[in-house]
Amino acid sequence: MTTYDLSILIPGRNEMFLGKTIENILANIEGKTEVIAVLDGYTVPVPELPQDSRVTIVNLPKSIGQRAATNVAARLSKSKYLMKCDAHCSFDKGFDVKMIAEMHDDWTMVPLMKNLHAFDWLCPDGHRRYQGPSGPCSECGKPTVRDIFWKAKERPNSVSYCFDSVPHFQYFNEYTKRPGYGGDITETMSLQGSCWMLTRDKYWELGVCDEKFGSWGSQGIEVAVKTWLSGGRVMVNKKTWYAHMFRTQGGDFSFPYPISGRDQEKAKDYARTLFFNNNWPKQVHPLSWLVEKFWPVKGWSEEDLAKLKANTFKFKDQSGAKPAEIEPTEGELPAKGLIYLDWPTKEIVFYTDNQLKLKIAHRVQGVLSKVSKEKKISILSASFKQMTFGDRNVRFPDLKKGYVATLKQIVGALEVSQADIIYFCEHDVLYHPSHFDFVPMKKDIFYYNQNWWRVRTTDGLAVRWDENLTSGLCAYREHLLKFYRERLVELEPGGENSNYISTWKSQYPNVVIEHQENLIKNKWGINDFRDKATAKNFMTAIEIPGWGKTKELVKGL
Repeated sequence: MTTYDLSILIPGRNEMFLGKTIENILANIEGKTEVIAVLDGYTVPVPELPQDSRVTIVNLPKSIGQRAATNVAARLSKSKYLMKCDAHCSFDKGFDVKMIAEMHDDWTMVPLMKNLHAFDWLCPDGHRRYQGPSGPCSECGKPTVRDIFWKAKERPNSVSYCFDSVPHFQYFNEYTKRPGYGGDITETMSLQGSCWMLTRDKYWELGVCDEKFGSWGSQGIEVAVKTWLSGGRVMVNKKTWYAHMFRTQGGDFSFPYPISGRDQEKAKDYARTLFFNNNWPKQVHPLSWLVEKFWPVKGWSEEDLAKLKANTFKFKDQSGAKPAEIEPTEGELPAKGLIYLDWPTKEIVFYTDNQLKLKIAHRVQGVLSKVSKEKKISILSASFKQMTFGDRNVRFPDLKKGYVATLKQIVGALEVSQADIIYFCEHDVLYHPSHFDFVPMKKDIFYYNQNWWRVRTTDGLAVRWDENLTSGLCAYREHLLKFYRERLVELEPGGENSNYISTWKSQYPNVVIEHQENLIKNKWGINDFRDKATAKNFMTAIEIPGWGKTKELVKGL
């Protein structure tokens, strides 16, 4: 069995560049280094990941938070050193051996930090837009696609950080201009939390991922302060670098871990309780010692320092002063490969009235059968007539087409199924395999895939807008069954309670095929909407990602 000197821990949630980050690490490590990545409750398709003996992937069906996910990865390591990094980074050649060569057992060390130019948005006319939220070209309005760069930018080169009296993270370039500062290995008061390295023993001794801080926030401050106050040092190794992709523009280019201002304030409150009041039991220095060591410090006044030394800072304690006890206990997990923890079971509930045009029915069932085999998801069909399609069939011979009949089919199928998670599939929708990569985060929420197109069989015209279709619904079976039983008793059409709804978009869309038997009146232009506000993000197309040209797609149907 291979032994490693360094384990790189990557907690990731809905990270599309996780695969690129791991590939870059594998291409640039020169020592005995492994990667342990935790997929922390992905709700979007998991990107293709490298198959390599040096890579371990832990797949968590539910998100437990960035700190907790990092602790899961750390428990699997037996290396002397641990390096935590974000799932959207690139690295210098031989960064691992360059870091290890300079390490001390009581240090926390980071490489010089650059900014990562991960991609541009590129339109057919060649117009480029620097990485940010998706959307049409700002110059010509045409659709854009990602053009991957994955290169470190020349500037800036960040080597010094601090925190103010709130505490907020701050860049501390002023410190680098002081007399005596210089050299390849330099001190920094604090850290930017996207990458840091220390020994595995110190990781557990100092509890640098205390889950009482919350999932995310104040990570760099926590690691740096615990290192300094326990008698260690926090250092920057300028002999090597890493590049980090910053996401600050909102939309679909924002932080992968949802965090509210309230959560961030809770993390700050806990940091103040623990450090400003000298409540951390492992400290040998007060926080005022650290502030004075780097004085003057950006964001600190003489009055702030005096309050700190007198221990008279006033703030609300929301978390309690005692840090969480985190132990490096080893679980019953395999040492390598792909690890699933408590992975929920899935099943497709396919319902039909058996009145669909056979060419459409056969096309849909053929696609769904391939998906079922590829994704290893069983199909439970609910139909008016006996069917051999799927793994099991529930028949409703006395039903007549309509909304109530559909409700009875759904309830009947849900009562038969024993799966944890259900994907509703209708008989006139072509489902893309990426639709079934989604896993619901919560058991009491209805999740709708809004990545769908409706295609007209006569000419291949495709339209879409943001609407929650039952054909794209995914949720936990027990919650679905409770709701649909109640709806069936009411016998009244109506949408799900908006308080229990969330949406996602699969990597590639599903395709709803237009035909004369569609229950819902189709809309093919913006003027078909009585209320234009309901036509949010209305678009038309003649080609659909993942499916190709729509005329060819519906040819012969």
